[in-house]
Amino acid sequence: MLSRVHSCAVIGLEGVIVEVEVDTADGLPGITIVGLPDAAVQEARERVQAAIKNTHLPYPRKRIVVNLAPASVRKEGPTYDLPIALGVLIMTGHIPQEAVDGALVVGELSLDGSVRHARGVLPMAATARQEGFRRIFVPEADAAEAALIPDLEVIPVASLAGLHAHLTGTARIAPRDPITPDELPVITQTDFREIKGQEHVKRAMEVAGAGGHNMLMVGPPGSGKTLLARAMPGILPKMTIDEALDVTRIYSVADQLPPDTPLIQNRPFRSPHHTISHAGLVGGGNQPHPGEISLAHRGVLFLDELPEFGMRVLEVLRQPMEDKVVTISRAQGSLTFPANFQLIGAMNPCPCGYFNDAIKPCTCSSSTVTKYQKRISGPLLDRIDIHIEVPRVEYDKLSDSRFGESSAVIQARVEAARQCQRERFSVGAKHSPHDATPDRTSLANASPVQCNADMRPAEVRSFCDLDDTSRSLMKTAMNQLQLSARAYHRILKLARTIADLAGSETIGPSHLAEALQYRPRGMMG
Repeated sequence: MLSRVHSCAVIGLEGVIVEVEVDTADGLPGITIVGLPDAAVQEARERVQAAIKNTHLPYPRKRIVVNLAPASVRKEGPTYDLPIALGVLIMTGHIPQEAVDGALVVGELSLDGSVRHARGVLPMAATARQEGFRRIFVPEADAAEAALIPDLEVIPVASLAGLHAHLTGTARIAPRDPITPDELPVITQTDFREIKGQEHVKRAMEVAGAGGHNMLMVGPPGSGKTLLARAMPGILPKMTIDEALDVTRIYSVADQLPPDTPLIQNRPFRSPHHTISHAGLVGGGNQPHPGEISLAHRGVLFLDELPEFGMRVLEVLRQPMEDKVVTISRAQGSLTFPANFQLIGAMNPCPCGYFNDAIKPCTCSSSTVTKYQKRISGPLLDRIDIHIEVPRVEYDKLSDSRFGESSAVIQARVEAARQCQRERFSVGAKHSPHDATPDRTSLANASPVQCNADMRPAEVRSFCDLDDTSRSLMKTAMNQLQLSARAYHRILKLARTIADLAGSETIGPSHLAEALQYRPRGMMG
């Protein structure tokens, strides 16, 4: 008797329905799996046989053929164990075929018949609903993740014996209740109020968060660069449900979703070590998986000790920083992963860390300092809008018992500025500093820009007009500081963000003056 059970493969971040067909053939007893399986799928033969026997169900003494269709899609991982076991039990008549019709089945089997966690359950559940399946059978550990998808009955499976009892009607498994984001706890992050001193750096981080600007902090060891960076996600706007599902899907596929966190509601913060390979940073492998820049999607990618990263590793960041996606090409095809992250870098000004320090003298020669700083290429530095020095914190500020401004207060200002930008770049350009003209409206209609850092020259020309005083200030800065065209646009975008934080429709001289302070300063001092 031929049996059919539906399962799901994950290619990139998308699910693909896989039909598991099980039938008997002439020959010695055993299982043959066809349909482009990898080694983990091939090993399902032993796991399925042992699980069925240890569940005290009869295993057929026949040659069994398992086909995973479509054969053109490579199948990887142990998530096909449970559908294969069900196919064998349906073929032998111990489970009716109609019991699994209209359902998707995923899960890895232990030898004792218990069902283990499977990666990628969220995109599988989303695919099941999209393809018209009414229910999905998932490991009990992953039921909360699947329950995030509405209009889909989620059956948590603890063991093969329990699923057999459910499908034969002897002991029903209660479906998992749907989950709404309001029911889930929000993890507390580092709060700005706990950070002593560094008020000018906190202000720079607020500007970076409000406009989506990349940022580089330069300062001696122990000045608080890492602590400041870790507080950055707490001042970014709260994620929408669509953004949260987008991020959770990536973590589910990468198998990095925390066990008790079915939905990631805090913006990601990724801080890879400087020994990371370029494939670990952007993603890769024979079957490409998301890298650190995709795991930082909608959040912060923090690169501490920036010059210590390999030159090739840093250079692969340039294209994702511009395009907000990363495409990984292999002989069998290409996959695109999202990579809309905000880069926060931190570095010492020299190898010893004390170049231009007010207290501790630097032991590095000028050539050593120059060589160290040149490890970061000009094109990469050009993509960083804010360069800020982080000096050591004085004793008086460290010993002060008063708290600073909390992350929640700063976040409210950042959210207001982002909302202003969303409205400005949306249809009609409602918050443009000019009256909407047909050209300006068509520009806003066609624009994919979401925040000021993403503005192209056309948006800068439309939304970053200067008054006479600001224009005179900018002209003086261009001549004295010898600014390039890229630097000119970068300063205008920063000034637009600062004006948004101040609730100003136009860019004033004070906004422009603050933006000029965030420019790179050559030899870091």
